[in-house]
Amino acid sequence: MSEERLQKIIARSGLCSRRDADQMVAEGRVTVDGRVADLGEKVDPAKVHIKVDGKRLKAPETPRYLLLNKPRGVMTTCDDPEERKTVLDIVHPAIRERVYPVGRLDYNSEGLLILTNDGELAARIAHPRHGIVREYLVKIRGDLSRQEQGKLLAGGVIDGKHVKPLRAKRDSKGRGGTTTWWRIEVSEGRTHEVRELFFRAGHLVQRLRRTAIGPLRDNTLKPGEFRTLSEKEVKSLRGVTSKAGKPRSKRSRPAATRPRRAGGRSSPARTKKNR
Repeated sequence: MSEERLQKIIARSGLCSRRDADQMVAEGRVTVDGRVADLGEKVDPAKVHIKVDGKRLKAPETPRYLLLNKPRGVMTTCDDPEERKTVLDIVHPAIRERVYPVGRLDYNSEGLLILTNDGELAARIAHPRHGIVREYLVKIRGDLSRQEQGKLLAGGVIDGKHVKPLRAKRDSKGRGGTTTWWRIEVSEGRTHEVRELFFRAGHLVQRLRRTAIGPLRDNTLKPGEFRTLSEKEVKSLRGVTSKAGKPRSKRSRPAATRPRRAGGRSSPARTKKNR
């Protein structure tokens, strides 16, 4: 094998994202043949012994790419100190490889979430600089006035940076007109960004559902169901840049990427785990 950057090798092993691997190297937690590794150095993983926190780095796992429709009341973490249900509880044991969620959907939010063990792709999707567009459906009480809509589109400072939605438009009204659904697109992906934007416009979010991640969209997955991404979908994610456009509205998906049962066999039935 040829030499590669150390953080890329660590990320490909499924241990963490490349950005987290950078941090591990910077903190002196990574060694190469017994010496503390240097940030940015290149090595041939077939010729050296790499350890993280004193443990030998595992060989790269089979890459897995999953799309989950996360239900409300589920944590987007690998484990939870309060022992609440996590997204890993949904996909295991049907998926034996170690995977982890890319980005976050908070406890009360729902919708599409990618899980993978490809640290390099995970970092590309999650980092704001790549401009991956995320689309959400947001339910609020009442409706936005023209002035409030202006505030929403103007954005504001969140986590020390000014952010604003790419687009926001009314999608539908609830029965009796007491509630409305808004479709909003953002590219920053910061924690609670959408809820905060609506709060500053004068409205609390009652429900929040992520409907698209870059080019990925699936209107057929029910809450708690997941499927494997097709090769075409993975390739499309790799090709998304900061100039990524509006998520596609295609509703169909390749037959090869049907949801799976707990045994891992393809089935027309959705994967329903702990629902």
